[in-house]
Amino acid sequence: MNNKEAITSFYGKALTVNSETRPTEILTPLLENGYQSFGSIDTKSAKQLVQQLEFFWKLIPNLTWEIQEIINEGDKYVVRSIATGSPNGDFMGVATDGSKSFKIMTTDIHTIKNGKFIDTFHLEDWPTAFKQLQ
Repeated sequence: MNNKEAITSFYGKALTVNSETRPTEILTPLLENGYQSFGSIDTKSAKQLVQQLEFFWKLIPNLTWEIQEIINEGDKYVVRSIATGSPNGDFMGVATDGSKSFKIMTTDIHTIKNGKFIDTFHLEDWPTAFKQLQ
C-alpha cells in the first residue's frame, strides 16, 4: 500500500463508521511499531488510538471524517478534514442523545513511510463540537 492509499484507508475505513471494516482491522497493519499520536495535551500509543476509535464508533454511529485537502512534502502529509456525527451518550462530559450533530474542522500532520504511519500530530476543533451539541 502506498502512502496516499494508507491515508484514504485511515480516514475512510478507520475514522469513518462503515459496515465493512473496524478501526482495529484497518489500523493494526497501518500503524508502525512505536506509533504515537500527539495532541495538544496528550499522547496516545497505537493501542490507545485504536481503543478510542472503537469507542467513538459505538458512541457516534454516524461518524464521518471527510478529507478536504492533502499537502505532501517528503514523508510528511498534512490532512485537513471535516468530522461530523451525532453522539448518543456521554461525549467527553457532554450528555447527548443522538438528536444533535457536530461538524468540525480537523488538521493532522502524519509521518508515513512505505504505507505505515510513524506518528501523527493532530488538532480537532472539539470546542465547536461541544457548542453545537448543547
